[in-house]
Amino acid sequence: MPKAYVFLADGVEETEAITVIDYLRRAGIDTLTLSMSNQKMITGSHAIKVEADRLFKEVNLAGADILVLPGGPGYQTLLKTESLLELIRQYHQNGKKLAAICAAPSVLGAAGVLTGKKFTCFPGYEQKCTGGVLQNQAKRVIDGNIITGKGPGTAVDFSLSVIEALLGKAKSQEIATSTCFEE
Repeated sequence: MPKAYVFLADGVEETEAITVIDYLRRAGIDTLTLSMSNQKMITGSHAIKVEADRLFKEVNLAGADILVLPGGPGYQTLLKTESLLELIRQYHQNGKKLAAICAAPSVLGAAGVLTGKKFTCFPGYEQKCTGGVLQNQAKRVIDGNIITGKGPGTAVDFSLSVIEALLGKAKSQEIATSTCFEE
């Protein structure tokens, strides 16, 4: 069973975080949520409290198949966490999957893994996605091992793309059908 780590920081966009967690777990992907603070409880950008499974600093992070970075103002915490940036670099060097939505593709840019890669992001964050090739009209973009999504309204599309990357198109379509998602 594939394993995913989803990083949660105060100010996370709740729709992006909860949707991806829900969809990955529906698909049977072992999904562990990690708080970037010193406590498991984080507060999202719309004052919704979310309790992470574990603290980022307490987990050996080598064992996942994908790292998932939700956006919202909490992306700034991800951006400032050098150990996370280094982890992203290691995953990229090893060909493991990386996924970021909304403002979070800028974290991939800061880690230096977007160079030459097609991506999408929340409007206004394009210049922060260093080295990437913007696909402005796309709701989600998959380029090799990197998956990006535009914003909260594309969270289901983004989540289904992550499922497809880990378990294949049939499983992604199964989850889309079971949740009444229509493109």
